[in-house]
Amino acid sequence: MKKELLFGSEIVIKTLLYEKVEYIFGYPGGAIMPIYDSLHDYLNYVSHILMRHEQGSIHAAQGYARATGKIGVCFTTSGPGATNLITGLADALIDSTPVVCITGQVSSHLLGTDAFQETNIIDISIPVTKWNTQVLKAKDICTSIQKGFFIAKKGRPGPVLIDITKDAQFQKSEFHYKPCEYINNFHPYPCIKEKKIIEAANLINIAKKPLILVGQGVILSEAENELKKFVEKTGIPVASTLLGLGALDSDHPLYMGMLGMHGNYAPNILTNHCDIIIAIGMRFDDRVTGDVKKYAKKAKIIHLEIDSSEINKNVLCYIPILGDCKSSLKRLIFYTNKSTHQKWIKQFFHLKEKEKITVIQNDLNPKKEGMTMGEVIKWINQYKHKNAILVTDVGQHQMIASRYFNFTYKKSQITSGGLGTMGFALPASIGAQLGAKNRQVICIVGDGGIQMTIQEMGTILQNNIPVKIILLNNNFLGMVRQWQQLFFEKRYSCTELVNPDFIKLANAYNIKAKKVIKREELKESVKKALNHKKAFLLEVSIEKEDNVFPMIPAGASVDEIRLT
Repeated sequence: MKKELLFGSEIVIKTLLYEKVEYIFGYPGGAIMPIYDSLHDYLNYVSHILMRHEQGSIHAAQGYARATGKIGVCFTTSGPGATNLITGLADALIDSTPVVCITGQVSSHLLGTDAFQETNIIDISIPVTKWNTQVLKAKDICTSIQKGFFIAKKGRPGPVLIDITKDAQFQKSEFHYKPCEYINNFHPYPCIKEKKIIEAANLINIAKKPLILVGQGVILSEAENELKKFVEKTGIPVASTLLGLGALDSDHPLYMGMLGMHGNYAPNILTNHCDIIIAIGMRFDDRVTGDVKKYAKKAKIIHLEIDSSEINKNVLCYIPILGDCKSSLKRLIFYTNKSTHQKWIKQFFHLKEKEKITVIQNDLNPKKEGMTMGEVIKWINQYKHKNAILVTDVGQHQMIASRYFNFTYKKSQITSGGLGTMGFALPASIGAQLGAKNRQVICIVGDGGIQMTIQEMGTILQNNIPVKIILLNNNFLGMVRQWQQLFFEKRYSCTELVNPDFIKLANAYNIKAKKVIKREELKESVKKALNHKKAFLLEVSIEKEDNVFPMIPAGASVDEIRLT
């Protein structure tokens, strides 16, 4: 019997349904219109979220992916629609986020002619995708999408872009779906070498001053339970990268805080005192290492990593363990001894107390007149749900929220780490909320970043998405201003903002909103915002020169971290 022929555009939608896609974030246009026409017949099976900008589409897909562990999907048209994805693709690549972007393209006979809304998105996106391809024939659509989903998720996750010409969307072809299970020359999971595991375990068992550094790889491989068992068996203190936050509960007795430029004092100082560092699913980013020439010179580094290109890229390691860190940790747990490191851990608590007296008390319980970012997070911790997801934009508020938010649940932190994309949080919180419907999503933004994607309030309005937006407003590009204050003699060049009335803007989008300018109103206002059933914007007027400390100056060593 002859098989039914389907339009290429319908093959796109059917393949996505077979891949169990539940949300598509997108924005229609001419070159992708046939796909949108076919989508119309399947809206009972897959939901499309009409974003207000293509960059918002991919950030929403990222938020969905990070909150669920699934692949985020977005649609855009050709030309400017496709190029508006580039920032999100770069963000997803450096932060290892699995997204599949399907872009429409002009008809194949027009390629290379500078046709209306034609852009060579394949060549443009090569540096910022894990894989990309252009589809010219309807018969190749299903296999390309299947391959894209396989590549995006397997191994170290990342973004994929599939560009489909308009004539391919109109062509008819037979539809055959078979899940992609293997790709030639693509080996996403390196074979773990038992010899390396045993070598590492032997080193860990004799260590006197060991430290575990946790990155997002633990979260991506869903190895949180294995990490906890490893930590509690070995008794080794733990510090986290920005994207590794939440891999271990913030209140765990062996958790010593966040690494990096605005991380905690103890783990930064004591990195250079370690004899062994066990780095798990992290890439020794410059924000973590500071001056690599002075980084951890006394330590032998054991690096658990799935991506071979990260081994010895920034910091030389003593024992590399290639493979998925969930599997590697299971084996390490077997070979390591039950131990404690009380004398070593006392050094962390001594430095933690120093930071508490000098920095944390002033952040959380300030005596000065103006409100601080830290005290807002303090009240958020009191009234948030245990399973709350923190979504932050980029800047001072990002660092403060990451430092003080109480992470007590898996996949609780979503932010732009490696690229530092302002405007990320609002659309990412939309994707996170749709992906994690039963969890509270708290979106913390600054007055600078929110205005880069503030139009996505329209998406919240149209889809009734109950995101809680906490806007920390100091009428400055705060992080840049802090650097200008500390290193450029307070020459505040082009960083002061004249802002709109955010409350009126929120109300225009039918989002309930409140502005807090007095400390006496803060506690109850946070409680009201977090308990509201629908979307809520709480704007808090923050002291203009509220700085983030500790801080490692650019080019300095981690043990040159400043408390003031």
